[in-house]
Amino acid sequence: MVAKESNMKLALAGLLLGILMSAMDNTIVATALGSIVSDLGGLDKFVWVTSAYMVAVMAGMPIFGKLSDMYGRKRFYIFGLTIFLIGSALCGIAQDIVQLSIFRAIQGIGGGALLPIAFTIVFDIFPPEKRGKMTGILGAVFGSASVFGPLIGAFLTDNLSWHWVFYVNLPIGLLSLFFIITAYKESPQRSDQRIDWGGAITLVIAVVSLMFALELGGKEFAWASWQIIGLLAAFFVFIISFIFIERKAAEPIISFWMFKSPLFASSQALAFLYGAAFIILTILIPIFVQSVYGGSATNAGMILTPLMLGSVVGSAIAGMRMTKTSYRNIMWVSIIAFITGMLLLTTMGPDTSRILLTLYMILSGFGVGFSFSLLPNATIHKLDPRFRGSANSTNAFFRSLGMTIGITVYGTLQTKLFTSNLEEAFKGQGGGQSFPGGGDPRSIFEPEMREMIPAPVLEKITTATSDSITTTFSYALIPLIIALFFVYRMGSSRLEIEKETSKASR
Repeated sequence: MVAKESNMKLALAGLLLGILMSAMDNTIVATALGSIVSDLGGLDKFVWVTSAYMVAVMAGMPIFGKLSDMYGRKRFYIFGLTIFLIGSALCGIAQDIVQLSIFRAIQGIGGGALLPIAFTIVFDIFPPEKRGKMTGILGAVFGSASVFGPLIGAFLTDNLSWHWVFYVNLPIGLLSLFFIITAYKESPQRSDQRIDWGGAITLVIAVVSLMFALELGGKEFAWASWQIIGLLAAFFVFIISFIFIERKAAEPIISFWMFKSPLFASSQALAFLYGAAFIILTILIPIFVQSVYGGSATNAGMILTPLMLGSVVGSAIAGMRMTKTSYRNIMWVSIIAFITGMLLLTTMGPDTSRILLTLYMILSGFGVGFSFSLLPNATIHKLDPRFRGSANSTNAFFRSLGMTIGITVYGTLQTKLFTSNLEEAFKGQGGGQSFPGGGDPRSIFEPEMREMIPAPVLEKITTATSDSITTTFSYALIPLIIALFFVYRMGSSRLEIEKETSKASR
């Protein structure tokens, strides 16, 4: 599916806009949830606003990747983008929280096509000698969007209204749609394959069950409740059924033969592990800044800028070095920088200066940035172009799965640590509920609330919050230590220009 006569710059601009929009969607909406609930009500259902989107995205990624291999990238990218824009417009006019959750699911169906197909189109239209640089740019946009989402969401909510966290997608998406329709000329080649309906159905049910269990567990329902146990049981039943069906299918949704390659298998494992570790930085660092240093949510969002800058530099360097040395050598630099940055973050405390925190974030962002551009390239290494969509969507799926599990596990852990620290700090003084805010750092440290808290009490709360976050960061080192093994397993492969060029031109 090699593109012919594409205006590559405009096509790339369209892809960058699509990645920007889809990557920042969850984080931009998260900052507006308070205003959304205040306006629409439904405090007991607000979790569905995030859950519905994530479930739809995760379920759609592998399926859209396979369909793009079968029937063409362009049509499914346009389909995904169109559905995403329709969902965004509907979200902006939602009248209650149930409507908004339904519209978020529609938005997520489209979002499941955007990110993996965008990367795959780049692999199709650019020759190998330019592919590393181009995916470096796409990876930098992905990392930047994930970090800047909270800042943009806070700004739009504070200065316009929560509706604009959805409406902002419309001009960006329409411009992306225009560029792709007019500039990307795809080859009419198609592969004669049948859709694996059994695999698609069992995969969707398995993913939906797992995502709802992770999103609702400990929030809507206790982890030991029959609802969560039932969802997890459904996940195991249908994921086993999916694996059985895929091993027999002529054209499976996820081709398990790809995992026989150590490079491919390691790339998926690293996407999962990096996703789990990176997402917790974007969640907890703003809480640390807002609670320990004080300030508004917008200022807390701005503090992530060094993380973004580091990831942009890392992504760009990885893109430029892929033709010079092996994927593994590049990832050694990545994992060492990431682990070092995370280790330094575990040493933070109320006395840590902002300059030091900035340096720690730059180093962490630099380490994780390599993965944004390198892992998609390693994933499709020496694969026939007709399998690129499926392979790339698998990589995006594992990264998203890692991020979802990371939020659930480490978010729950930090909350429990925080509560325990408060109980210890206020032992003999009526427990941790003798101060305003009820124990939620995101409400305690609003500037107005902060001024109401006596200095000795504030110091205890600040220390409890800081300790809970840094301890959580120490646990986030676990997936990074495991990642060392998979970096080693990547082998000595690197982007081979001559062989790949001849393959791509066929």
